[in-house]
Amino acid sequence: MADLFDKTTRALGASLQLRQTRNSVISANIANAETPGYSAKKVDFEDALGRALTMEDAKAITGSDPAHFAMGPGAISRTKADVYDNPDASVNNDGNTVDLEKEMTSLAENSIAYKAAVQLINKKMAALKYAATDGGR
Repeated sequence: MADLFDKTTRALGASLQLRQTRNSVISANIANAETPGYSAKKVDFEDALGRALTMEDAKAITGSDPAHFAMGPGAISRTKADVYDNPDASVNNDGNTVDLEKEMTSLAENSIAYKAAVQLINKKMAALKYAATDGGR
């Protein structure tokens, strides 16, 4: 049976999930902006998603460790976000590394990218609906 969703739709879906993770991490950073000793977290997934897009068409290779790069069919859906302490953050007097202005900017940027991905998925679904209803006839 043919796959209903193309590679772009699967990538947009994975991007939405990863952006939700980023939103949660940024929100946690903002919530802990006044917590002494809190270390700001950062989320990266763009490189991993790009690799998964490239490897999606490769033949399936099994790995011995879940941390290995995702390859083969389904690589996009197996992409994981990398969450770590932000190494670029400067430490405040209380040991907190949250820069509230940067976090708010990151939250707005992530929100815009999330909304754009949702709009693209909606357009793809509208095209599928149009095709399924035989062009509106």
